[in-house]
Amino acid sequence: MEKPNAIGWFDIYVEDMDRAVAFYEGVFGQKLDGMNDPTGETQMMSFPASMSAYGASGALVRSEHARPGVGGTMVYFSAEDCSVQESRVVAAKGRIVRPKFSIGDFGWVSLCMDTEGNMFGINSRT
Repeated sequence: MEKPNAIGWFDIYVEDMDRAVAFYEGVFGQKLDGMNDPTGETQMMSFPASMSAYGASGALVRSEHARPGVGGTMVYFSAEDCSVQESRVVAAKGRIVRPKFSIGDFGWVSLCMDTEGNMFGINSRT
């Protein structure tokens, strides 16, 4: 059996779920879906996912047990050209931390901040 990738899921912690959903839907042009939390302790909205596609999926999470902010886990979203999503960040009320830059053989990255104070990356091959 093939060994799984290191990341199987991610949570992005938020304070205001409606604001965060509007931001991520605006930047990535995809609808997030509501998720049930079996513990009943958190509010969750998941990113679209296909179990047969490469990469991990995850959710925005509002929880009393964690807070958003810089310096925590860094999530990198995959894109065909990260400058496309980067161009939507400010309109979605986020900010660009570092515009698209080369990471050599690994392509390109844009570093951005969401409406909740979380920094995230957008990675593309071009």
